[in-house]
Amino acid sequence: MTVSRRAFALGTAAVAAVAALPAHAQSNLSAEDRAVLARAQTYLQGLTSAEGTFVETSGAQRRQGRFYLQRPGRMRFEYTDPAGLLVVSDGSNVKRYDPRLNVFRQVPLGQTPLSTFLARTVRLDQGVRIDRVTRMASGAFAITARDNRRPNDGSVVLAFAGDPVRLQEWTIIDAQGGRTRTQLTTLRPASGLSASLFQLRDPTTRPRRN
Repeated sequence: MTVSRRAFALGTAAVAAVAALPAHAQSNLSAEDRAVLARAQTYLQGLTSAEGTFVETSGAQRRQGRFYLQRPGRMRFEYTDPAGLLVVSDGSNVKRYDPRLNVFRQVPLGQTPLSTFLARTVRLDQGVRIDRVTRMASGAFAITARDNRRPNDGSVVLAFAGDPVRLQEWTIIDAQGGRTRTQLTTLRPASGLSASLFQLRDPTTRPRRN
């Protein structure tokens, strides 16, 4: 079954992050903009194992839940509203299970926006195009980027704030202009995360009877 990039927008909209897209170094970026990108890259590279909670909004829909991160390659989003919805990256594939519809889908990790963020080395100086770097007097900043290979597929806006800096939210804008906003209500380092968090078997399959 074909799964659209939007179906995994957190689906995978949640870090994603956290769907962090790499940024193509461009001549129109100022020295201050490049400094912001370097600061974001250093932060994201250091975010190797974490957990927290999120609120995701898309149009009139509002979802929330908990997420877990373990780089390279692994993330888990557990939705509590709607209850039971799961999105799991096991390092090779991103899997999504909706118990209300009893539907299980998966796509290769490399075909989702999560792939760059979950890489062993996060690079913000190659791969896609930076549309905008927004810097605020408070020190907060936002980076708007799109995949250089598929520029018409939409974009992602990553918002950072705080001292030390912290990823606060991101918004994925699809090719039709639809927006999925994910706010990280908590985000903290985590250690000793169980490997089982990043495993998801297809619950819709049943063992064959002899």
